[in-house]
Amino acid sequence: MARIVIKLGSSIVADDARALRADVLRSICDEVARRHAGGDDVVIVTSGAIARGMEIMGLAVRPREIEDLQAASAVGQGKLYRVYDELLAGKGVTSAQVLLTFFDLSARGHYLNARRTLARLLDWRVVPVINENDTTATDEISFGDNDFLAAQVAILIGADLLVLLTDIDGLYTADPRVDPDARLVDEVTDFDGLHALDIGAGTSPLGSGGMRSKVVAAEMATAAGIPTAICNGLSAEALTATLDGSPPGTRFPARAQGYSSFKLWLKYAKPTHGTIVVDAGAARALREGGRSLLPVGIVEVRGSFDAGDAVEVVGDGGYVGKGISNYAADDLRSVAGEKSTRVRELLPHASDEAVHCDYLVLD
Repeated sequence: MARIVIKLGSSIVADDARALRADVLRSICDEVARRHAGGDDVVIVTSGAIARGMEIMGLAVRPREIEDLQAASAVGQGKLYRVYDELLAGKGVTSAQVLLTFFDLSARGHYLNARRTLARLLDWRVVPVINENDTTATDEISFGDNDFLAAQVAILIGADLLVLLTDIDGLYTADPRVDPDARLVDEVTDFDGLHALDIGAGTSPLGSGGMRSKVVAAEMATAAGIPTAICNGLSAEALTATLDGSPPGTRFPARAQGYSSFKLWLKYAKPTHGTIVVDAGAARALREGGRSLLPVGIVEVRGSFDAGDAVEVVGDGGYVGKGISNYAADDLRSVAGEKSTRVRELLPHASDEAVHCDYLVLD
C-alpha cells in the first residue's frame, strides 16, 4: 500500500483554448480510483481553477490583476472540483475539496491542523482534491505555483511518491519545443548539476508555473525522502507506468537528508523576515559543530522581524541556514556581538541563544 500525491498542471486540466480536457481528467480519475481500490492512499493537487473561470467568463487571455485572477478562480474553483467529484464518484470513490493558502502551511499551528485534517480524510478512505485558495491568497502569501503546493502536501502527509503531470514527457536538457537537439533526462540525482541545463521558467498561456518550478518541487520532496517523477499527463500510459514504478519521464530518487518534519516545514514552508550576519567562527560552529547561534557571534542584523519569525543566517562564506529567532530585530541589534553575561545585563529575560540549534536548518 502506497501514499501518492498526483499534481495536475493547468495544461493538463485545460487546453490552450481554455476548454476542459474531459477525457484526460476521466483517464486520470480512473487510474486514481484503480489505485484507491487496491488500497493506496491518493491525493490530487490540481491547478486549473482560473483556467476554468476564464472559459466560463469568456476571457481571451489570462488576467494580470490580482483581483481579476481571484474573481476568475472564484468562478472556476467549485465547478472544477465538481468535475473531479463526479468522475471519482462514478467509480465509487468519495472525494473532498481542500483549499489551502501559503499562510496555512507557513503558520505552524495551521500546518499541523492541515496535516491532521488530511490524515483523517485518508483514514476515512477519501481522496482529497487540493488547490490553492486563489480567492483569498495575495502575492505575499501565495505559493505562486501548485508544484510547490504539491511538494508541501507530499511532505505534509508523508507521501511515498510525488507525481508531477505536465504536457511534455519530462525534464529535457533544453526546451524541446524550440531546440531539436533537446534530450530527455531520465534521472536526476545531482540537483547542482542541473544549473548547466536550459531549464525554462516559461508557462502555458493558462498556468503560472514552468519546468523550473517542477524541479524545485522535486528538490523539496526528495529532501524529505519522497521520490518524485515528472511525466506527460496527457498520456494515460505514462501515469500508469509511473505508478507501477517504471516512469517514462524523469525520475528524482529520494535523498537521505534526515530532516525532521519540523525542520522540513521550517526549510520549505515558513517565510523569512530578515537576515542575521554572523562572523566566521559562528558560521563554522553552526555548520560543523551543530551549535546554537549566540549573540556574541552576530555582526549585523538586517530587516525587521519579531521573536518567532524565521530569519536567514549568512556569513562570509555565504548562506548558512534558516532558523527561528528568539529575539525581535531591534533587541538583537542591541546585543549583537555581546557575550552572554552582558546580554543578561542588557536583556535580563532574553534567551541565551539568538537561534537555538533545534530551530535551525542548515543549507
